[in-house]
Order: sequence, then C-alpha cells, then structure tokens
Amino acid sequence: MELKNDRFLRALARQPVDRTPVWMMRQAGRYLPEYREVRAHAGSFMDLCRNQELACEVTLQPLERYPLDAAILFSDILTIPDAMGLGLYFETGEGPKFRKPVRTAAEVDALSVPDAERDLDYVMRAVSTIRCELNGRVPLIGFSGSPWTLATYMVEGASSKDFRHVKTMLYDSPDAMHRLLDMLAHAVTDYLNAQIRAGAQVVQIFDTWGGALTTPAYLEFSLRYMEQIVAGLIREHEGRRVPVILFTKNGGQWLEDIAAAGSDAVGLDWTTELSSARARVGHRVALQGNLDPNVLFARPSAIRAEVARTLDSYGHGPGHIFNLGHGINQFTNPDNVTAFMDALHDLSPSYHRQIAQD
Repeated sequence: MELKNDRFLRALARQPVDRTPVWMMRQAGRYLPEYREVRAHAGSFMDLCRNQELACEVTLQPLERYPLDAAILFSDILTIPDAMGLGLYFETGEGPKFRKPVRTAAEVDALSVPDAERDLDYVMRAVSTIRCELNGRVPLIGFSGSPWTLATYMVEGASSKDFRHVKTMLYDSPDAMHRLLDMLAHAVTDYLNAQIRAGAQVVQIFDTWGGALTTPAYLEFSLRYMEQIVAGLIREHEGRRVPVILFTKNGGQWLEDIAAAGSDAVGLDWTTELSSARARVGHRVALQGNLDPNVLFARPSAIRAEVARTLDSYGHGPGHIFNLGHGINQFTNPDNVTAFMDALHDLSPSYHRQIAQD
C-alpha cells in the first residue's frame, strides 16, 4: 500500500521535505474530549488497550483534528511487564502500579520473557487494524519502553521520585540488574519486531527514566541495552526501511553516545537546544523535538513565537521532525494544539524552500 504522506519517513532519512513533519507524543489521549468518551465506554485503560477497534478509534482521533504526519499506536509502555505476570493496574490520579514488584535476584530469575505474538497478541491486532484503517494516509509508529524504564517501574512497583529501590538493586546487585535488563532487551526486541511484522512502519523506544542515572550508569544500564535492541530489529519490511527513534528524557548530555547507538533519529526533550544538538551530531541522525509541552497552555501568539524559535534553532534543511519535548499534558486545550499546528504549517516551509529548489 503506497503512502499518501511520507514526509515523516523522508525527514527520518534526512531527505528533503516541503515542510517540517510533526506528530506529538501522547497525541491520542486525555486532552481530547472524544478520547475521554471512548475511555469511559471502554471501562478501564487496559480494557481500551486490549480492544483493537477502540484502540484503533482513539489512535485515529487526533488525525481527524490535526494535520499530523504520523499516527502512533495507542497502547502503554508497560505491556511487557504486565505480560510477565506482575499485575499491572491503574489507580485514578496515581498512574500505573504493579501488585508484584521485582526486588530480589530470586524474583528476577523467576521471570520469563513473554512471547509477543502469543502473550501480547492484542497489541498486534491493534497494529494491524490501525494500519488497515489508515489506508496509507500517514505512517504508523510502534513503540516500547526501554529496558531501564521498564525495570524502573517493575522494581519500584509504580512511578518514583527518588528511584530508591531500583538504584539500590543497580548498586548492590548489578548482576541481577543486568540479568533483568538483558531479559527485557530480548522481550522488547521481540515485541517491536512483532509490531513491525503486524504493520508498524517506524518504531520508537521511550527511555523515560534514563535521565535519572549518572553518566557511567546510563551508558552501562540503559544505552547499552537500547543499542542491543536496535541491533536486533527488523530494519527492512514491505520493501521499505523501518526507521528507529531513541528518546531519553533528560538525556541531552549523552547525545553523541545516543546518536552512535544505531538509530535513525534521536528525540530531544526541551532542555537541549536544537541548534546545539544539530552541531554536535551533524548528519549522523535526524532530530525529533522539542517544544516544551507547557507552551501549549499559553496564548496563540506565544505558541507561535515558540514554534518560530524552535524552527529557527534547528535551522534550514532536512532531518527535523517537530514534536513536543515530552507527552502532551492532559489539561491542554485542544484549540491550542490547533494554534501550534497552524504556526508550524505557516512557518516551516521557508526552512525547506532552498532545498526543494536545488
């Protein structure tokens, strides 16, 4: 099936485009009233994820409102530990929790790698359903959490502010931590490859908690395993390259190391200036980002000014995918996203005209 809009894929390959492509992390979510209606109908968040028709519906909702250049699978980063039997559940206002956190070497050794096709078949059904419904409109992004981020939730048992339990394991029992991370790296590789076979045309690894580590710990316990995953991924499917995006929140200080890990693009949060990032990595990878999501609470003129500043920071030429520096806040006014999209569509073509003329 031919893509009607391949702007996102071209930018990932650092090829010329007519304007800067855009998608938003968490673009299908609670800020949209139509999402909240479907979520209420589904019964629970995981019930929504497990229903392929509803997951498809909410994946497509933002594309009906906004001129986005990619769709991203509606799912959760914690599907893999859930499939490992840790008892994932969600409490209102408190985020994800596990009934059985993993805190000892014995508990690590009791785990087994889930089979993505069998144990996470609902995700693959959602991917294939979404891909069919998109009908070539835009590419579909599949995703997973990074091994370190998954391990953080599994060991802490929930979100954490101080990472006390997971860092205790890292420093006290590094061998057990490496066994857990290696197991997760194999699980993520299998999971993303299954998504690619089901129809995902791009995959992103979300390393939400990598930025909580020291530099030596990040390189040893986070980046090493993402590099292992990238090396094991299907990179050609349906006659087309399958690009990989790595995103470490608060990871700008390791940009050169991340860019050398084998991905096609590196996602940046708002704490790393695009001009600096581009100068540091040159043409090695495309860059994705990095508008502060809280800019979208400002008035439209202020949103436009920040979009302009972000475009100017990256500068002219290909290799930039516009995105937020992290997920869109649930309290964002959808009309402010319209202002963001309008500004980007107005302002970004001038950064590509010379390339197009050449």
